Amino acid sequence: MGRLRRSRVHKGIRDTYRKNRTRNYTRDLDQIHDDVKPENVEKFKNQPLDPDKPGLGQNYCVECARHFITEDAFKEHIRGKLHKRRLKKLQEDPYTQAEADAAAGLGKPDNGKRGGRSLTTDDVKMDDQ
Repeated sequence: MGRLRRSRVHKGIRDTYRKNRTRNYTRDLDQIHDDVKPENVEKFKNQPLDPDKPGLGQNYCVECARHFITEDAFKEHIRGKLHKRRLKKLQEDPYTQAEADAAAGLGKPDNGKRGGRSLTTDDVKMDDQ
């Protein structure tokens, strides 16, 4: 591994990393959480034929937001570990903007019950010395 070997490696090129990062991007869990609602599932299950999508867009996993070429590949995916992991993650409630604001301290202050404290004793009396 001489001097030329080190200079010919593409390790330092940032564009390669950025290209792969954006190409492999999938839908976020909060987006999929909206797709899993019963009124939206029917739209994804009965899609029109689309020659640009794998399997003409007919074999779609709503929970994973993935298209499959054949029905057998889709059934294999349903039995797989990645699909089951995604189902577990989708059981949790999605993180909302209100929770993010509260964590950052931007929400309403929690000052307790309305009315505040009430004094149980009268004014404090001072002794003369």
